[in-house]
Amino acid sequence: MAAPTIDTTFISQFESEVHVAFQRMGSKLRNTVREKKVTAQDDTFPKIGKGVAGQKARHGKVPLMNLGHSKVQVTMADYYAGELVDKLDMLKTNIDERQVTVQAIAGALGRKVDEVLVTAMDAATNDSETSAGGLTLAKVQNVHTRMGDRDVPDDGARFWPVSPAGWNDLIGIDQFSDADYIGPDQLPWPTGITAKRWFGFLYWSFSGLDVDGSSVRKSFAYHRSAVGLGMNAEPQITPSYENEYAAFLFVGSLALGSVIIDNDGIEEVKYTE
Repeated sequence: MAAPTIDTTFISQFESEVHVAFQRMGSKLRNTVREKKVTAQDDTFPKIGKGVAGQKARHGKVPLMNLGHSKVQVTMADYYAGELVDKLDMLKTNIDERQVTVQAIAGALGRKVDEVLVTAMDAATNDSETSAGGLTLAKVQNVHTRMGDRDVPDDGARFWPVSPAGWNDLIGIDQFSDADYIGPDQLPWPTGITAKRWFGFLYWSFSGLDVDGSSVRKSFAYHRSAVGLGMNAEPQITPSYENEYAAFLFVGSLALGSVIIDNDGIEEVKYTE
């Protein structure tokens, strides 16, 4: 008689479902930054300076820009999220209960990716807006102006995640939400728009931004090329049977690191909720 394979089937399906769930409900910031695959403990992101074009005399040499070349280092760190699943529960193969565990592990790993990115963004030194008041039109205009003065590309790769309260502040700005300014197709309601492009930035509501005891929230406006994410190990599941608990231990893990590549391309903007 063949040995039962329910445990093997459960583990294989569980690992597959965690991967799918992570892709669906994982990191909210990962796709907005510059990412590279890292195969060592440390790696670097290259940074190239701005070039200046010049004229050339007839038959003369082409002027060289002599671009500045530098690099920033990113260090990997390992993160884990584990959960015990009782052996007898596995035999029941309750789909709903398994999905709860799948989503919990995938969500924890996704939030960790965002946490690492937010921590790196907090190292940005461009912080010129007062924390008084909410997220206002004036603050948005000031950030847009300063980034433009620093030649940060306005190429569709500028992002600005805000807290739910910050999103409500934006909704209260006529230029953001009034059809007289933006037309009926860009209204944040009633079509259920959860992300909106305005003033060159893509905005969306994001719960992973830090807030202090005075209700001062930190948000970050940035260009994709300004923030680096090194992925050393994609989310994966390691199962093991723990006799002491008569349960299977499913450990989700990933390894990554983040760093600011170009400080000119990011602004820290505080507002009070």
